[in-house]
Amino acid sequence: MITPEILETSCEWNASDVADESLWTETFEPKELDELDAALRHALSVSPDVLEIEREHFPLPQLSARLARIEDELINGRGFVRLRGIDRDRYDQSEMEMLYWGVGMHLGAPWPQNKHGHVLGDVTDQGRRLDDPEARGNELGGTALPFHCDGSDLVGLMCLQGGIAGGLSTVANSVTIHNQMVRETPELAAELYLPQPYDFRGEQPPGKPGWYEVPVFTAWEGRLFVRCIPPYILASQRHADAPRLTELGKRALARMVQLADDPTHHVAMELRPGDMQFINNYHVMHGRTAYEDDRAAGQIRHLKRLWLETSVLTSRPEYFRNHIGSEWGRKRTASRLQVG
Repeated sequence: MITPEILETSCEWNASDVADESLWTETFEPKELDELDAALRHALSVSPDVLEIEREHFPLPQLSARLARIEDELINGRGFVRLRGIDRDRYDQSEMEMLYWGVGMHLGAPWPQNKHGHVLGDVTDQGRRLDDPEARGNELGGTALPFHCDGSDLVGLMCLQGGIAGGLSTVANSVTIHNQMVRETPELAAELYLPQPYDFRGEQPPGKPGWYEVPVFTAWEGRLFVRCIPPYILASQRHADAPRLTELGKRALARMVQLADDPTHHVAMELRPGDMQFINNYHVMHGRTAYEDDRAAGQIRHLKRLWLETSVLTSRPEYFRNHIGSEWGRKRTASRLQVG
């Protein structure tokens, strides 16, 4: 019998604690923008392909210290940040991708995001239907996305272009939700410490089943690790050979969704063109509000995505490690969709 404990209270927050956007918005100063531009030009002189650019190819002699402080805050503090100040109109898409990649390399090492080995991904309407059992959230257009976690230490988004309405990014504090469940409904919290089935969305390794198991909550060396994608957990039940969700498990998952959806537990932010957002995937769940594109006018919401492995975390449970030699990791590609 698992007896869950309160974890990492210093990382807890509620919506009222982060209502002031200046707490989590880091605006680049003019001299830092100049440094970013110089780093971009240097990186492009090495190669126009982000896959060939390492951290040393994107030198930030002054800004790197600020990014290191942000990385520490992501892991040991609030868990999310918005970086603002880059003039989107100054750069074309490939230059913006290189700027984003370069900043990301100072926060962590890239992690493959899907079966294609994308280490730089696209979040935009890719024509996939909501009822497609193999569609992933970054491929769906228009619809709101519920609070969930991705598959890495840090998750980053950069806005290339917004739609004509909606599309706010939302973040909820997993630590607060976990600790509230431990305090109020410990039996539900304990159930989520047991392995839960997830749908692979058709991206399982060859010869493997279409589902896998990971606990929603894991306590590891005093830290909390969270992996929760409610739609994928529920979708796992389409596989006859997947473990059946228990009634207690269903109640526990519903309670976690309810707490994340509670306005007291989350905050919404606008991502303007040029903005970057980074979150601690284990402490912060993220989602988005519904949005509308105007495809005829070329006004289509388009974000780039990074999954990163941070050096601040020196120890992780086995199923939260970056398995570079895995089926996904061996391919290492970049998605470069052009929209609008």
